[in-house]
Amino acid sequence: MSVQLRVVLDQAVQVVDADQARAALSLTAGLVSTAPRGCLVSALVPSGGAVDLRGVHDVRTLPLGRRELAASWQLGMAPGVGGGLIHAPSLMAPLVRHDRLHDNDQTTVTVWDLKAWETPDALPKASVVWQRAMLKRAVKHADAVVVPSHAMAERLAGIASFGDRIRVIAGAPPDGFRVPDDAERRRDDLQLPQRYVVVTGEGDALAEGFRAAARADIDVVMLDAADGAEPALADAASAAGLPERRAHIRGALGDADRAAVIGGAGAVVAASTISAWPWRAVEAMAMGTPLVAADSGVHRDVIADGGAVVDAAELGDALMDALGDGARRLRVLGSDRARAFSWASSAERVWALHADL
Repeated sequence: MSVQLRVVLDQAVQVVDADQARAALSLTAGLVSTAPRGCLVSALVPSGGAVDLRGVHDVRTLPLGRRELAASWQLGMAPGVGGGLIHAPSLMAPLVRHDRLHDNDQTTVTVWDLKAWETPDALPKASVVWQRAMLKRAVKHADAVVVPSHAMAERLAGIASFGDRIRVIAGAPPDGFRVPDDAERRRDDLQLPQRYVVVTGEGDALAEGFRAAARADIDVVMLDAADGAEPALADAASAAGLPERRAHIRGALGDADRAAVIGGAGAVVAASTISAWPWRAVEAMAMGTPLVAADSGVHRDVIADGGAVVDAAELGDALMDALGDGARRLRVLGSDRARAFSWASSAERVWALHADL
């Protein structure tokens, strides 16, 4: 009799978080490619959803759309889901009472960031309420909660009582993430300057990144800006000493455009210190783009020696080095470190987690 692992692909209809949506699909593909003998991978999707992944054994379409499903699961109602082994690549999971010992039912969830606890004012109030409610349900009903770094595991343990149920399984860059052949045209289409750095972060941390770029006398490209946020971000750049004309604010980009931007950057500055998987920093290492990051537990865990991890006040000096004599060294170190992360490796650890349970 085969064992079936069912993966919740809640963003199959509506993408709410592009990074997490990509991660869910990449992990599912990894689970298919690394499935032990006698094991199958299936998917759970909201009403109206479809999954086009080779090797997925079965797709169960649930009776509710994603929005209604999120509200239903928040209240502990999971119609049409059934039991068995369920892995959620986010907090979106049917967290209800089940019997792992006698029925072999398992439900695991994933927490990619702790913004709802550390920087709640930066998120919509409804999102904060939902995430906190789902974490409370996870405390009661999840057989394990997956986080992508050891620093996040420690932080989560201080937020909720999971005991020994917290497991660390890292994320990875998108498979095949590389500079496209038409990268120059894509950068021209995005109206980017010839010389720039990519800066990621939020709030005061982002201001430190802008200050670092101002000191290095180089333009900044900021990715993943929310709709309508450009004026405020341009003002923040100006206040940090970077003229508005040198701050190029862009929203979420597809893989090819993002690879063209990161691959063409003189460096990437990861200024954030919140507990979150550093998507762009990992992509920078995978691209061999010099990486400078503000010191934090997550960055020490994930980047390690793959970039210059320094105090926030030292970002400017580190960036100037990354754009000069240190560039070659950081490119090599980043590329080497990126090899530690792959979705196939993460998938193998997910299989091992469910076997352990």
